[in-house]
Order: sequence, then C-alpha cells, then structure tokens
Amino acid sequence: MTPQDHMKLYEAKINLRRFEEVEPLIAADAIFWFTDGTHSGIAAIRAAFEDTWAKLRNETYWLEDVDWIATGDQAASCIYRFRWKAEIDGKTFEGEGRGTTVLRKEEADWKIIHEHLSRFPK
Repeated sequence: MTPQDHMKLYEAKINLRRFEEVEPLIAADAIFWFTDGTHSGIAAIRAAFEDTWAKLRNETYWLEDVDWIATGDQAASCIYRFRWKAEIDGKTFEGEGRGTTVLRKEEADWKIIHEHLSRFPK
C-alpha cells in the first residue's frame, strides 16, 4: 500500500464512525493536534474521535486538494483541505479546514504518526 492509498483508506474508515476501524492506521505513539487540543497516544486520540462523533450526528468527512509535499521510503507527508457535513441538535451544518498528515513506515505498513487539523485563518 502506498501512502496515498493509506490516506484514502483512512478517509473511508473515519466515515464508519468506529474507532476500531481507524486505529490500525495510526501509530501507537501518534500525536494529533486538533482545535480542541493535543491528543497523544491511541487512548487520547480515540477519546477525541469518539467525542467528536458523539457531537456530530450522521457526519460525512472527506479530503480535497491533497498535495503530497514529501514522500520517501520511510516517511511521507501531505497537506489538504478537509470538509465535513453533520447534524448538530437536529440541524445540518458544514465545515472545513486545513490539515497536515505525516506517515511513517512501520515494517511493511504505513501508519499516521501526526495529524494537524485547524481552521482556515480569517
């Protein structure tokens, strides 16, 4: 699997809204930076995902304009626009932001070692 394939699989697995589907794609020592804080390690990342899924009903999440800014045998990184659509308190909302993901090769598999999602500057 290429880093590009890994990111497409990650995007698809997020929309299943079950962390056990997403977890195998993330390194055990990963650090995720989201608007609400820093989440280090699988337990903290799981909590962040599950908290978001609890707030955003029927969420659909996708990536656009993915640009691979570095690729190598052991590491790769991409930047992108992320978008989402979900129900909050019975009303439909949409949002977007910018993201960076860094992948690391672990034996034969790529794993996400870092993800940074944030709002666009105003």
